[in-house]
Amino acid sequence: MTQLSPTLQLACELIERPSVTPEDAGCQQQMMARLSDIGFDCQSLRFGEVDNFWAVRGDSGPLLCFAGHTDVVPTGPESQWQTPPFKATISEGMLRGRGAADMKGSLAAMVTACERFVAVHPNHSGRIAFLITSDEEGPAADGTVKVVQWLEDQGSKIDWCVVGEPSSTEQVGDVIKNGRRGSLGAVLTARGIQGHVAYPHLARNPIHEVAPALTELAAEQWDQGNDFFPATSFQISNINGGTGATNVIPGEVEVVFNFRFSTEVTAEQLKARCEAILQRHKLDYSIDWHLSGQPFLTSEGPLVEAAQKAIQDATGRPTELSTAGGTSDGRFIAPTGAQVVELGPVNATIHKVDECVRAEDLDTLSTMYEGILRELLA
Repeated sequence: MTQLSPTLQLACELIERPSVTPEDAGCQQQMMARLSDIGFDCQSLRFGEVDNFWAVRGDSGPLLCFAGHTDVVPTGPESQWQTPPFKATISEGMLRGRGAADMKGSLAAMVTACERFVAVHPNHSGRIAFLITSDEEGPAADGTVKVVQWLEDQGSKIDWCVVGEPSSTEQVGDVIKNGRRGSLGAVLTARGIQGHVAYPHLARNPIHEVAPALTELAAEQWDQGNDFFPATSFQISNINGGTGATNVIPGEVEVVFNFRFSTEVTAEQLKARCEAILQRHKLDYSIDWHLSGQPFLTSEGPLVEAAQKAIQDATGRPTELSTAGGTSDGRFIAPTGAQVVELGPVNATIHKVDECVRAEDLDTLSTMYEGILRELLA
């Protein structure tokens, strides 16, 4: 390990800390120690059972924030891994271990990019910050969302934010996520009357009653999308009903579904249109809605341009702007008015057994982050 680049060395050290959400396992203290050495003012922020930190360098001017998470998802059966998930291993050019791609590799690249940038530009313009949580892979209730509220209470505002989520598809930097769809979930309970299947006239089957409404919801065109977002998607993920017996008509059925929606429609509009369909089918129902993130978009501006140039300079290749994929903590930062992009390594193995990244990609990623710093704050 002593012959590795600083970025790979730090990535390996972070991977070997078993920080399964919401545990941090000392990752943040390790990052803060490195950042303190180059002049960052670091503050630990614990909310509930979650460790977070905010670090900032500089006193005034526009603020460029690197955001990410130290927590990782569970490993699954460790016996299925080629190498132990919390033992960083480099073989055949690949760095293996839980968090290599999502997203301890990015965190290491961010820290080393700042170390090099500050060494060359100790009196850089503006401010550099880190917003790091251990609650991204879990409920995300006491992590970034709480730190953002704390910043607002402090009167601090992020201008540009680079989230280290693994955005790349085939080669590092080939895709920048410059937005994300919103996510609106619901649990629908349709009620009927339980009874014997041989006497259906004495019962009312809620599965039969809800099925036509679900068919209409699945066929509905919620919007057309736009230049940056595909059309809003409605997907049913779970249907639960019945007693398990073949001769009992159930008394109720529970349906779990989700909207991934564009900026062409609001969560309130989706709720209203959905419930209008349910009411048209005369269902006896209740519904519990959960909005886990609004859609956001950074279509253009200094941050997108800086990221595009940094990638071009580092790889000689252009990059694609995309809003595909799931949610990220960018959904909590963008509503404050910040420009937000996600830039990280290839995402092919995230959350999988034998998670890995090309080792050289992390050094390239660190160069890209340094390029963004140079474009915006040098």
